[in-house]
Amino acid sequence: MANKILLELVKLPDNNHCADCGAPDPEWASCKLGVFVCLDCSGVHRNIHTIARVKSIRLDNWDDKLVEFMSSNGNAKARAVYEKAVPAFYYRPLQKDCAVLKEQWIKAKYERREFTGQTKYPPLSYTTGFYEGNLWKKGKDKAEFQRRKFVLSEKEFTLSYYNKEDPSKAPKAVISIKTLNVTFQPDRIGHAHGLQISYQEDSHTRNLYVFHESGEEIVIWFNAIRAARFAYLKTAYPTGSDVELIPRITRNYLKEGYMEKTGPMQTEPFKKRWFILDSQDRKLFYFKTQMDPEELGVVFIGTQSNGYSVTECIPKGTRGNRWKCGLMVHTPDRVFVFMCERETEQHEWVEALRQVISKPMQPQDYTTEANIRGRR
Repeated sequence: MANKILLELVKLPDNNHCADCGAPDPEWASCKLGVFVCLDCSGVHRNIHTIARVKSIRLDNWDDKLVEFMSSNGNAKARAVYEKAVPAFYYRPLQKDCAVLKEQWIKAKYERREFTGQTKYPPLSYTTGFYEGNLWKKGKDKAEFQRRKFVLSEKEFTLSYYNKEDPSKAPKAVISIKTLNVTFQPDRIGHAHGLQISYQEDSHTRNLYVFHESGEEIVIWFNAIRAARFAYLKTAYPTGSDVELIPRITRNYLKEGYMEKTGPMQTEPFKKRWFILDSQDRKLFYFKTQMDPEELGVVFIGTQSNGYSVTECIPKGTRGNRWKCGLMVHTPDRVFVFMCERETEQHEWVEALRQVISKPMQPQDYTTEANIRGRR
């Protein structure tokens, strides 16, 4: 009877998604907090001793008192307490996000209680407008990571890093927040806390790859950068609403992976390249390897009405390609031919590119298109 009541409770609109990452149809519940969570998030709860009381709503035995507690609470009531004062820029992780983001979100909510509106001192690191510390950064031409000092200034809208820890030395680079994006890339970087920082420099996209040993620290850096980006967007677009600006703070890339690429005549030998599709800026980047600091090139992806399309194909007369699953991207200037290793990847790339092509262009996209076409 108890499990039957719980199964009815989890069907309610407020409870039918994980309280922490939004995954549908959660099958676990926190007896301490009165929330319904997915399997992955339940594992995080178990590792936090102050809230570590999680049970399966299907398989475990529940007494009447615990069922009554779950009935009188639920995800909505918990959210009103533990997410009362989440800053607009703070990233709320989703089901597909990496483990460290979900882990630190759960700890921030329930263990550190950062969003109850009661934390006053010391100020939270990502709300001060200034943050500095050390991150492990991949060398430009070397595979090893080196400890480097980073300084984030919301006032100056810059992120700087130093080759030496001596503060009297000038920074190695001062990066404008204007074009900066940051996204977690644990698999590519080879560390659970790996971040990719991308920015524009001299009309090219550059990448920094960094990590920190502490999950809490790397998520602080991530949200501190988001706070600075949000402040910049508020200044650059003073009439923009939070609904319009928040999606532009940072973004994950729509699709990434290796494809083979040939030249404009479609007779040159194919070469393996790492591709990244940025749906927000409508750019398809390609790099020599997946950890390169700078792009080799970029293709703008416009709309069908402006002469852009993508189709699956089996190109004829190609040379040097090991992979056989092709696709053609048509632009007003030329046709790009790419080869994928497997049909599943071919279908995923075509679907992702069509998703961008079907999205209406914004005024700034025409400027981006003109700049990219002007580089050729």
